[in-house]
Amino acid sequence: MTQSQAAAGAELRRTLGVGDAVVVGLGSMVGAGIFAALGPAARAAGSGLLPGLALAALVAYCNAMSSARLAARYPASGGTYVYGRERLGAFWGYLAGWSFVVGKTASCAAMALTVGAYLWPQQAHAVAVGAVVALTAVNYGGVQKSAWLTRVIVAVVLAVLACVVVVCLGSGAADAGRLDVGASGGAGGVLQAAGLLFFAFAGYARIATLGEEVRDPARTIPRAIPLALGIALGVYACVAVAVLAVLGAGGLGAAGAPLADAVRAAGVPGLVPVVRAGAAVAALGSLLALILGVSRTTLAMARDGHLPRALATVHPRFRVPHRAELAVGAVVAVLAATVDVRGAIGFSSFGVLAYYGVANASAWTLSPAWHTRVVPAVGLAGCAALAFALPGLSVAIGAGVLAVGAAAYAVRRWGRRT
Repeated sequence: MTQSQAAAGAELRRTLGVGDAVVVGLGSMVGAGIFAALGPAARAAGSGLLPGLALAALVAYCNAMSSARLAARYPASGGTYVYGRERLGAFWGYLAGWSFVVGKTASCAAMALTVGAYLWPQQAHAVAVGAVVALTAVNYGGVQKSAWLTRVIVAVVLAVLACVVVVCLGSGAADAGRLDVGASGGAGGVLQAAGLLFFAFAGYARIATLGEEVRDPARTIPRAIPLALGIALGVYACVAVAVLAVLGAGGLGAAGAPLADAVRAAGVPGLVPVVRAGAAVAALGSLLALILGVSRTTLAMARDGHLPRALATVHPRFRVPHRAELAVGAVVAVLAATVDVRGAIGFSSFGVLAYYGVANASAWTLSPAWHTRVVPAVGLAGCAALAFALPGLSVAIGAGVLAVGAAAYAVRRWGRRT
C-alpha cells in the first residue's frame, strides 16, 4: 500500500476472478458502439470497412498487451494514470488520468442519453438520469454486484447479436460479393474507420482500472484482457460480415441504425424492436462499466491530490470508492439532464488514444530487450496514426482538452512552490 493509500484509510477488496474480469471487459466492449459505429466507419472506408476493423483490432491488441504487462506490475486502481506516473513521471500519469476522466465522463452522459433515446425517446433525459442513478446505486453496493449485473447484460447483448448474424446470413438478401475488401475510401478512409471502430474495443482498459479489486492480479489480468479482446473481435467480425453481406458498404454507410436496417432488409422486420432493446441494454452495460472505470481513476487521482482528497475514501463495508462513485454519478446525472452531448464528444476519441499512447510509452520502459518493445512501439505508432486520422474538429477539441489539463497541472505545481 502506498503512503497516499494509507492516508485514505484502506484498499479496495479483491473479489474478481478471471471470469469476472473477462465479463467486465466484455460489458465495456460489446456495448452500444457495435450498434452505431459500423455506419460511420463504412461511410469513411467504403468497402475497406473490414480492413479498418482489422487495423483497429491490431492497435487494440498492442494496447491490451501493454496494459496487461503494466497491470500485473502495478495492480492498483487507476489504470494508465498509475502506469504513467510510475514509469514516465507524475505529469504523464496526470495527463492520462485527466484525458480519461474528462472524456469518459462525457461518454457516460452520452451513453445514458443513448439508453433514453432507445427506451423512451420523448423522455430521453429523464430516462438517462434514472439509468445513471440506478447504476450508481449498483456500483455502490460492491464490485461483485456490478459484475453480476454485467454478466446478465452481456448474455442478453450477445444473444441479440447472434440473432442478427443468423438472420442476416441465412436470408436470401445476403450476397458474399458485397464483402469486397478493396478500400474504396482510400488509405485515409481505412485509417479513419479504424479510429472510429477502435473505441468499440477500448473497454478492456476497465479490467486494468479495476486492478485493485482483482484476485491474483499478476496472473488474472494478463489472462483476462486478451480473452475479452479476442471474444469481442470474434463477435464484431461476425456482425460486420453479416451486415455488410445484406446492406453492402453503401447501404451500411447510409444506415441510421445499421443493425436494425440489416434485419429489416433481411426480411425479418419483427426483429427490429428486439434489436433496439438490445442496443438499450448494451448502452446500459457500457454505462455501468464506464462509471466503474471513471470512479476508480478518480480515486487514484484523489489519492495523489490531483482531485479533492475527500474522494479517496473507501466505504468500510462495501469496500468501494463510494465518494468518487457518488461524485461521478452526480456529474453525469447533471450532464444527462441538461445537455445533449451525444454529438459533441469527439474529443473523447482523441483523449482515449492519448491515454493508450501513455500506456504504450510506459510499457516500453519495462525492459530494454528489443523483442519486448515491439508491441508497445507498434501500439504507440498506431495510437498516434488513428488519433490524427480522426475528423479535424475532434482532433482540435481533444488537443484543447489536453492543453487545459496541462495548464491546470502547471498552475497547481506553481502554487505549491510559492
